[in-house]
Amino acid sequence: FFSDKILLIINHILQASKRQFLNCQLIKITKKLLQMTIDTAKRNDIKQIYKLYEMATVYQKTVSDKQWEGFEQTLIEREIEECRLWKICDYSQMLCVFSINFSDEQFWGEKDKQPSIYIHRIALNTNFKGLSIMTKIIEWAKKYCQENGKQFIRMDTWGENDKLINYYKKCGFNHLNTIDLDYSKGLPSHYKGKLALLEMSLDETEISNRIA
Repeated sequence: FFSDKILLIINHILQASKRQFLNCQLIKITKKLLQMTIDTAKRNDIKQIYKLYEMATVYQKTVSDKQWEGFEQTLIEREIEECRLWKICDYSQMLCVFSINFSDEQFWGEKDKQPSIYIHRIALNTNFKGLSIMTKIIEWAKKYCQENGKQFIRMDTWGENDKLINYYKKCGFNHLNTIDLDYSKGLPSHYKGKLALLEMSLDETEISNRIA
């Protein structure tokens, strides 16, 4: 017969498995209940946008020695004005924000001439982790590219963050290059050190058929 110590270990394992099962079930239920929408951010979203940036920065400090160092409100206001700052919401809850651009010659050089969309500054509400929100962003970006004649979805992230780079690769991005850079004029101060460049290519016939 089992000793008390072995029985205690077995009980701990069973309890951990039960919690993991319940967490998985909770995520599945939450996914079904959430009605995610993607829309351009508005000026009255700015306060909540900064809350998500703060959440992201706090999380970055737990996994890396690099983190965002703040963003000027004029940058956020300009992106909102130009319809380049997007939000993912469920009713009144903001789940995620991200920015887009259509040119990034400073990092991509000659490749910047190719029709592309650049995704920047993804900030997730950490209360909603595990809901495949990155998949939702990629689906949106593919549709945007198809409707606007863009062939590439591009991103960049810190070059030393292998875990994040591998995650993006699992999402379908190719890690094309890692570049060295000093402080870049006109960009937030955390743009220094190594920068990984990632790209996802869309099928050209798919794009032409969609915009025809």
